[in-house]
Amino acid sequence: MLTLKISLNNIKSTLITCVSLSVKNDYRYNFFQSQILPRFLSTTQSLSSQIGRKPITYPSEVTITHDPTPITQTQIQADLFSTTLTISGPLGTHSMPIKPYVKLNFNDSKKNDKNTSKDKSSDESVFVDDSDQDKKLSVEVRDKTIKQQRQMWGTTRALINNCVIGVSEGYRVLVRFSGVGYRANMEDDKLVLRIGYAHPVIMDVPDDIKCITPSPTKVILSGTDKQRVFQFAANIRKHKPPEPYNQKGIFVGDETIKKKVSKKK
Repeated sequence: MLTLKISLNNIKSTLITCVSLSVKNDYRYNFFQSQILPRFLSTTQSLSSQIGRKPITYPSEVTITHDPTPITQTQIQADLFSTTLTISGPLGTHSMPIKPYVKLNFNDSKKNDKNTSKDKSSDESVFVDDSDQDKKLSVEVRDKTIKQQRQMWGTTRALINNCVIGVSEGYRVLVRFSGVGYRANMEDDKLVLRIGYAHPVIMDVPDDIKCITPSPTKVILSGTDKQRVFQFAANIRKHKPPEPYNQKGIFVGDETIKKKVSKKK
């Protein structure tokens, strides 16, 4: 009889525990189900490019010429059927292809027709913006819902802005040498680097880049093409990249590197 009572008590306690757990689980399930809101598909429109929609302000000494004639013969397949944009300034001239779905709006030309002119000698459709005051240029695309056009929107605006700065102000970058015996100098229009190797590293300087060495541990590169100036600086840096333990190497611009503590046994 005693064993029977004990077994009945165990069964009762087990049943009570199971019932209480099931009630709790049902309560939690109903509570979380009530908190979950139905999900809907997004119907928001695609946002405009944060960079592409900013207008480009360029000085009066810079002249922008847009030739809408499509490019039919080119070695670069991506530039096929693109138009040509020529940017001229006191430091030089740059030309770049513009995709056919990219539209250029010269804001001052809409307000005052006297500030713009058309080169009728070559082609009546060629637009030349040669006003005497600061001008603005805005970039737009044909269809903002297409991913490729949205990608090229900001890219085209950035490339045009780089060309405007290049022909008006130019680009300068400082290359610093940090290390015992590291130095650089110009010999016969070539840049000679002595950076700890058994032989000096001799580099040809591109024609459109000016290279000066104000001190043995500093090299200043200047030019109108941002990509070529910084690419040449990167080519110099790759011969001796900065290392974090002694912080020696070739640094470009304001580049810094976090010092690491050497491993000790």
